[in-house]
Amino acid sequence: MSMGVIMLVHTALDRAAQVARHWAKAGCPVVIHVDRQVPDDRFDAFRADLSDLPDIAFSSRHRCEWGTWGLVAATLDAATMMLGRHDVRHVYLASGACLPLRPVPDLLDHLASRPDTDFIESATTADVPWTVGGLDRERFTLYFPVSWRRNKPLFDALVAGQRALGIRRRPPRGVVPHMGSQWWCLTARTLRAILDSPDRRDHDAYFRRSWIPDESYFQSLARVYATEIEARSLTLSKFDFQGKPHIFYDDHLQLLRRSDCFVARKIWPRADRLYDAFLGDAPANADRQDPQPGKIDRVFATAVDRRLRGRAGLYMQSRFPRHGFENGATAGRYAVFHGFDALHDGFRPWLAKATGACIHGHLYAPDRAHFAGGEAVAPGALTDDARLRDYNPKAFLTNLLWNMRGVTHCFLYGPEDMPDILWHMARDPNARISVVSGAWAVPLWRAGAPFEAVRARAAALQRAEASMIETLRAPEAKARVRIQTMAQYLEAPEETLEAVAAEIGWRDTADRPKPPALVDLHDFGAFLQRLRNAGMDPYLTGDFPLLPAAAPRQAQPRRYVAS
Repeated sequence: MSMGVIMLVHTALDRAAQVARHWAKAGCPVVIHVDRQVPDDRFDAFRADLSDLPDIAFSSRHRCEWGTWGLVAATLDAATMMLGRHDVRHVYLASGACLPLRPVPDLLDHLASRPDTDFIESATTADVPWTVGGLDRERFTLYFPVSWRRNKPLFDALVAGQRALGIRRRPPRGVVPHMGSQWWCLTARTLRAILDSPDRRDHDAYFRRSWIPDESYFQSLARVYATEIEARSLTLSKFDFQGKPHIFYDDHLQLLRRSDCFVARKIWPRADRLYDAFLGDAPANADRQDPQPGKIDRVFATAVDRRLRGRAGLYMQSRFPRHGFENGATAGRYAVFHGFDALHDGFRPWLAKATGACIHGHLYAPDRAHFAGGEAVAPGALTDDARLRDYNPKAFLTNLLWNMRGVTHCFLYGPEDMPDILWHMARDPNARISVVSGAWAVPLWRAGAPFEAVRARAAALQRAEASMIETLRAPEAKARVRIQTMAQYLEAPEETLEAVAAEIGWRDTADRPKPPALVDLHDFGAFLQRLRNAGMDPYLTGDFPLLPAAAPRQAQPRRYVAS
């Protein structure tokens, strides 16, 4: 017999019996430890079920609780029984939730080619800080007389008290604390040296009061007595970002096969497909590669990243309440335009033809959301109702972009639109915001409304635009922002239009449509002068062009408002 198996069992006894039979059928003696917390009637039935197999024995039972000495005591008793009854070269420690992935002869051949190698993950806390959500070096320097799971307040109080008193335990002579996976495969020589060590009493006393000793007892002592250590476990076990083990289900079948690993844990007890596939008869394969858990590490890393970060622009319950914890504010790039539609009557049709993007109107207009094509409902059942939109304007935008992923969206925005969405757009790196300040005055001038009403409306729009520009120029803004005064824009409008179209992406570089014509601004200068004569200064937030009928500009120097 070249390998014996120790199984630590505490639940799913039917599956543990199935795996134990598999090991015994392959010629491996098995010693099983059943947690003392398992009811006696269930233990007796489990033992009776395996009584027909002479190579399966049961060790004395201990109460096994996570993080306590009971797991080590159970392993030590089972190892003593194994070495006392059987002449084996290696001893493999497994749990009742472990499942052999390859024929047992493959594992025996692998061990036979390395007769003096101990397979155990073993690293110092200083070299590999891999602990997650718990104590690191202090698990070896403080005392832990109580269970963390059963009495967490007392556990934390004892840790705080020992820190305050400066208590610091020292390991036994010659022992350097190491940590690693609980699941190992040690040579009988190394395991017997640990069991029969003259310092065994000191070793047990030290690790008995350490925290999670099953991850440090054998890992530390193997460094003392082993001749050759391969610091890895032959058992495939994966942990999430919280340090909790991943559970393998039926849909992981091909993933587990691809790993070429010998054993995997933790297997869901109801994964019938996995147990049927891996515990069936299969011939040994000498051409199989050595275990390669790294081949599926990328899959697990991707899964952890998806769990923590999610998909860009998709809000979910675990991240939604936390500002800044989302993976991207929106699902894709989009463009926002202010003032262009006021200066070009055909701006939207031209932009749609030039870029092929989805060109909306004012999505945040007071009356309704003006979707592209005048639709009342957008994909994802987003209605154009202003009340529903304003209930959560941020979600309205993020849902629209998510529901139409792969489509570039553009929409208009101005000082009359809902201001609550502006800060969200300003801090969104996906946003491309182009502003022509002062263009709000053109629709007022063209409307031909009574001047008193126009005067009051102009003052309100000027204040709203000033606030908008201040937000876009804030240090926290991450959007790509282009702000031009009306005078700057009219100096070279075609140049700006080509730039914004290039940012979105030209549909066909060979046949670009001509830029839309500018509106006729004749007598617009007189309108501005009349606003100034009425006590309002439209030049506070920007610069207007020198137009016919405008008053001389020398009396009013050009002024800008800094954000």
